[in-house]
Amino acid sequence: MKKPSAGILPYRKNNSEYEVFLVHPGGPYWMNKDLHAWSVAKGEFEEDEEPLATAKREFQEETGYNISGEFIKLEPVKQPNGKIIHTWAVEADFDASKITSNFFEMEWPPRSGKFQEFPEVDRGGWFTFNKAVYKIISGQIPILKNLAEMLGVKDFTTL
Repeated sequence: MKKPSAGILPYRKNNSEYEVFLVHPGGPYWMNKDLHAWSVAKGEFEEDEEPLATAKREFQEETGYNISGEFIKLEPVKQPNGKIIHTWAVEADFDASKITSNFFEMEWPPRSGKFQEFPEVDRGGWFTFNKAVYKIISGQIPILKNLAEMLGVKDFTTL
């Protein structure tokens, strides 16, 4: 059974339109992918861990920002691979260009015996709901839909 993940979906109102913050995974596999490659900042948690605490820690590790505020629990989403994501939305505003991420190590190129470090997240960005639906991994679209409904975003169209 796959370990569940916990994540944070920051949102803000920019002029009269809501935006959400997504992260782009680092590493060579994701380097040239953009559409349906972005994600909620998240990470796996163990059975004995508190999911919201995990979500806050993962957000800090992947962005360098400590996030606080009134966290809104969204509906858990089961992705096509069977992984369940527990997500909290929070109103926030920060500079996406200044994120800093932790690193992971992997063999690259494959079967080369050489190991390289890559950032877990190579960039972040603020997107309107209608742009985010094309950026986010398809299995996470229900997370956006849930928040859009909670915020009363009327012109949001999912794929």
